[in-house]
Amino acid sequence: MLRLTPSPADGRALELLCLGAHSDDLEIGCSGTIMRWLRELCVERVTWVVLSGDSSRACEAQHSAQAIVGRHPGLRMVTQSFRDGYFPYTAVEIKDYFESLKREVRPDIVLTHYRDDRHQDHRLVSDLTYNTFRDHLIFEYEVMKRDGDLGQPNTYVALDEATVDGKVEHLMTHFGSQRDRSWFSEDAFRGLMRLRGIEAGSESGHAEAFYCRTSVL
Repeated sequence: MLRLTPSPADGRALELLCLGAHSDDLEIGCSGTIMRWLRELCVERVTWVVLSGDSSRACEAQHSAQAIVGRHPGLRMVTQSFRDGYFPYTAVEIKDYFESLKREVRPDIVLTHYRDDRHQDHRLVSDLTYNTFRDHLIFEYEVMKRDGDLGQPNTYVALDEATVDGKVEHLMTHFGSQRDRSWFSEDAFRGLMRLRGIEAGSESGHAEAFYCRTSVL
């Protein structure tokens, strides 16, 4: 398998735009990948956007992003307060926010929700990502839940054992508000990364998976 490394054609450092509907979505879906890219690639700027959450969950989001990205000088953390669970009914305001965001960032890679996610908030974020960033490399991450909406991804990022352990520990440490959810568990997070690692043929046996609708080689 030919392994590809993200790199702008003009040799610049990468700019990442990370979009999540809720405070833990990015961490569940792609934090291992972000950890690996920050460690191995030349990343200049990370814009980390969480679109909903009350004050306590906004604090979780802030602390979590800072812990993942660390002291990276290019981190910009943005938390919005759109009403959780009601995104399709407040879509005009969220669309306006995406349009303002487009004027502020020039991402090489956009990480967003899976287009066929059954959670209405996730789905709207994905739709608005494609509406707004039409000439960008977009990776859709997955968030497991009771809806049974996991699909067949086509892009994988292999994760070593240390990154897998770091991701799981991070989730269990930073999101106390979610620990009573039946699906929010260490074995669930490890299990999905193990399954995707098998599909990817990862040497470590673990990976995160994404959907990439358009790529140009």
